[in-house]
Amino acid sequence: MTDKHGGNVYKYKNYLDFSANINPLGMPESVRNSVIESADLCDIYPDPFCTELVGKISDNEKIKPSRIVCGNGADDLIYRIVSALKPENAVICSPSFTEYGKALKENNCRITEYILSEKDNFDITSDFINYLNHDTDIVFLCSPNNPTGKTVNIDLLRNIAEKCLENDIVLICDECFMDFVCDGKNKSSRNFLNRKIIILKAFTKIYAMAGLRLGYAVFGSDELAEKVRSNGQYWSVSVSAQCGGIAALDEKDYLLTTVEFVRKEREFLTTELSDMKLKVFESEANFIFFRSSLPLDILLEKEKILIRNCNNYSGLGNGFFRVAVKTHEENIIFVSALRRVLNG
Repeated sequence: MTDKHGGNVYKYKNYLDFSANINPLGMPESVRNSVIESADLCDIYPDPFCTELVGKISDNEKIKPSRIVCGNGADDLIYRIVSALKPENAVICSPSFTEYGKALKENNCRITEYILSEKDNFDITSDFINYLNHDTDIVFLCSPNNPTGKTVNIDLLRNIAEKCLENDIVLICDECFMDFVCDGKNKSSRNFLNRKIIILKAFTKIYAMAGLRLGYAVFGSDELAEKVRSNGQYWSVSVSAQCGGIAALDEKDYLLTTVEFVRKEREFLTTELSDMKLKVFESEANFIFFRSSLPLDILLEKEKILIRNCNNYSGLGNGFFRVAVKTHEENIIFVSALRRVLNG
């Protein structure tokens, strides 16, 4: 699948979609019911300040409400942050989520790319620190990274945060997939949040709420939070998304079940792909990044299965693919189809 992002099920109807990284357990029933019930409120404007939702996020994150901003998905917040802060010089990693670069370019920001190397298994290494200086205004890091599934080493992440604080650089840590990571809380920049850090989170992936569009940012300072809160559209989060988010935050057992389920199925897929002699890169997220010389997206499309061709990620050439971790039954269907196309 060669679309800009995965998940184009509107074009490819009745296909098994491994191109979008959504929780394989599906939307919690409590969230679904809350969204359905919210229809009775949809004839009024949503709360522009997401007061009840922010309150629950505040309790969950143990940070005051003034440092939380909700948005129409994490994407919305990326654009609002860049628009509000108007950086002139940015550092991003490549390959990584493409919307960072797009948002920066739309705001005429100069971009320096730190290219992740295959010889380092696409890990960020300590030389990243050398990219951070007084000329840098903003840095984007994605942990776990999309499309590689790698988290940033926590000691290196702490050093990066300290260097950014020292040089007055805003550090944006995109942790939208962190809830899928085993021991994710201990790998989060939340452990050393300072006044220059912004953490991005999303309900989209972990609660299977992609169609509702809901994300939030945690800020290390009230000043940064207010700048972003005051930027962008006034009613950025719908009534249904707010209701769904409020219900989702009560689903503690669902999160624990998800982490263990994804770990088990990720190991299954990794083993199967490795047995097929594909080069698989270790992932901590709910997706797997691997390499093949064959056009697997095209071949699997004939099997009515979608996977993510990563050739439009900066820093990657042809031959890199990403597949979501789905239910065991779906994973078996994918593995069987992949064996067929590899065997001709």
